[in-house]
Amino acid sequence: MKAQRLTNVLHTFIIDPVKLITRKKSGLISFIGLLIYILMALFGAYLVPLDTQPKPWKRYLPPSLEHPLGTDFEGKDIFSQIINGAGDVLYVAFLASTFTVVIATLLGSVSGFKGGLIDSLVMAVDEILLTIPQFPLLVVLAALIRLDNFTLALLLGALSWPALARAIRAQILSLKERDFIEAARALGLGLRHIIFVEMLPNLLPYIVVSWILSMTGAIYSQVGLVFLGFVPFRSHNWGVMINLAWTWGAIYYKDSVWYIISPIFAIIFFQLCTIYFASSLEELLNPRLREAR
Repeated sequence: MKAQRLTNVLHTFIIDPVKLITRKKSGLISFIGLLIYILMALFGAYLVPLDTQPKPWKRYLPPSLEHPLGTDFEGKDIFSQIINGAGDVLYVAFLASTFTVVIATLLGSVSGFKGGLIDSLVMAVDEILLTIPQFPLLVVLAALIRLDNFTLALLLGALSWPALARAIRAQILSLKERDFIEAARALGLGLRHIIFVEMLPNLLPYIVVSWILSMTGAIYSQVGLVFLGFVPFRSHNWGVMINLAWTWGAIYYKDSVWYIISPIFAIIFFQLCTIYFASSLEELLNPRLREAR
């Protein structure tokens, strides 16, 4: 009996979802790609130690078995820099997208359900933040605040929630007119129960997909700030690689092309993986899409 229960749990929460996500080639490739990125972030530093020893005689070598992505302006291995640079980038992206979704979900849900003055205040702040270009504002704030990874993620989340909050508010406005919400009100159930138990489960597919997609925006903002020098170089990541490649004139040497495009391609491939994985995940979480296919 216990073995049967364990089998059912495995099929329900692991095997069946993985089969559904990976039944398309794009879903399978994106799933494997994201697993690779996660493994890079968690164990990359142990499997491929960062090459920190300058070797001028190996400057700008092309890809080879010894150096799969070539070497940089100091002769250090680019592949090890890509592997070790994933941790900080994905850490900030994960935290920033989590902060974004939490803030947007709380404010959008309360605003849409309560209405009145609360709704007006939240939407006023929302509209102000939407009208201000986000990246220039990030640059100004980064110049005024001493940023570490956690503070940067918090700042990104605090500035990235308005669009998602507005979308969640619109969904809440539609849901609160449904019969089951009216019944919950009639029973005297509290605001917390109605929003978190009755409403948010219906928005879970959209929230999860938005959380995944918001990671790409956080990576672009983080790498952009690092490239411009507004975030201290406390560690080695892809933004630091692009900054150093630009600073040391890698764009002017044909042999240095791998140094500058490797972190760019790492970011692009991560974005493609998140987009296709989010599409497959939406199909998993949305029964209507599953039935349509």
